[in-house]
Amino acid sequence: MNLGAVREKLAKALRLQYRSVLQYTLTAGSIVGIEYQAFGDSLWKFAEAELEDTRRLTEKLAALEGEPPVRAPDLRYDLDPRKALEWLIESETEAIESLQAVIPETGKEGASEALEHLLEHLILRKQGQVDFLTRSLRA
Repeated sequence: MNLGAVREKLAKALRLQYRSVLQYTLTAGSIVGIEYQAFGDSLWKFAEAELEDTRRLTEKLAALEGEPPVRAPDLRYDLDPRKALEWLIESETEAIESLQAVIPETGKEGASEALEHLLEHLILRKQGQVDFLTRSLRA
């Protein structure tokens, strides 16, 4: 395992994970319009899953003697629900790519494989959310 690169890339992914939790929470509570009200519950469930994944990534980074970051990237609020959902898709796609960027650095030993599988699980779940949002924006 390339420990230095894993720590650095995990820290970057963790910052984006903080944004995921907060952005889903913000959007769940602020999305308006009759056609979008049903999204609130789904977005809140996504926020809860993101929070659990944030804890798991923090634990992994701490186990690797890395230092968890303490700031999330900036959030966005948009009164237009469509733009708010488009931003979620964009920011979550960035987070997915950040998680994927850790995988090549993990190596092939047992602990490395466990980290790789954790990252793949998080990517799979996040991609399902992006797919949900993408489908919702289709006419």
